[in-house]
Amino acid sequence: MIHVLILEDDTISREALTAILSEYSAEICVHPASSYEEAKKLLEEDIRYGLFLLDVNLSGESRQDIGGIIFAREVREHFWYTFTPIVMVTAVGAMEMQAYRELHCYQYLMKPFQRRQVEEIVAKLLAKEDQERPPVVTVKKGGINYQIACADILYLEAVHRGIRIHLKKESWDVPYVTLKQMLQKLPEGMFIQCHRVYAVNRQEVEYYDTVNRIVKLKGCVDTVEIGVTYKAEIGRMISG
Repeated sequence: MIHVLILEDDTISREALTAILSEYSAEICVHPASSYEEAKKLLEEDIRYGLFLLDVNLSGESRQDIGGIIFAREVREHFWYTFTPIVMVTAVGAMEMQAYRELHCYQYLMKPFQRRQVEEIVAKLLAKEDQERPPVVTVKKGGINYQIACADILYLEAVHRGIRIHLKKESWDVPYVTLKQMLQKLPEGMFIQCHRVYAVNRQEVEYYDTVNRIVKLKGCVDTVEIGVTYKAEIGRMISG
């Protein structure tokens, strides 16, 4: 879920932005503010915002009013918002360069803005979120779909009529899924099959011992066997 703070004193513009964002994706939660004071209160809440849409001029088109820029400065003072996208909304083009230079704005929208322009900004943001989001895999257990963070998986084991997912704190048995099918669901290159019934998370390997044909995993008492037919492949991987 991406939380978006909108600071816009014009009711029509504020409602239009809220509607466009809300209709674009169920992954977006909009927090509208009609004044600097309302925006300040929203900023103090226990919410991590992923995007700010800020009207530069909170009193119409007055060049003397830069309430949105003042608020943007306060946003940037929070270390966790140092690189968070800020989009300035303005009808006064002269404000553009000031905002870009001083506040490292992501983009700006000139009024009257179009739906397509707002959607393009959101599309870029969502694409960036997907790239940065830790990968997960969905498995069905007891008729319910669960998402497991791939980084939490130590190794996979093929068992009778399914697989066993060995996590850092527990193990899950997932029926009617083969090891091959599971590996196809996982990020390419993150796991390596070292035995006909085992595959290990390469990021969690402490060392490979091809002489004794075992894989030692970080913080795990278990060792995973290296199959005879996989020994050469593991050796080539180690040697680079």
